[in-house]
Amino acid sequence: MNLVSVTPAAADLIRSLRERHGPLMFHQSGGCCDGSAPMCYPAGEFRTGSSDVLLASLAVDGVSEPVEFWMSKSQWELWKHTRLTVDVVPGRGSGFSLEAPDGLRFLIRSHLAV
Repeated sequence: MNLVSVTPAAADLIRSLRERHGPLMFHQSGGCCDGSAPMCYPAGEFRTGSSDVLLASLAVDGVSEPVEFWMSKSQWELWKHTRLTVDVVPGRGSGFSLEAPDGLRFLIRSHLAV
């Protein structure tokens, strides 16, 4: 079972961002405010390290390379009993995430893994 999946709407936005910015990655820190949402960056722009965990290499139709989804270890410790779905909704997200100028923001929907 995949730990992370994407909705069709999120896949559409990922394809659009990929066309404009090249290969992509996600990171979710679990901090307050913007840190509680998945942030989308050009691949490699956000430096991950020993305090992060790679949860998935997402295969998105129309995107030639996997889109890595990283989360801080401390956040994953709290959420490891869930499965995550990347979705997108109208609204302004973080100014650092690539989708912000589009008037959209990524968010995580979670459900308990049983």
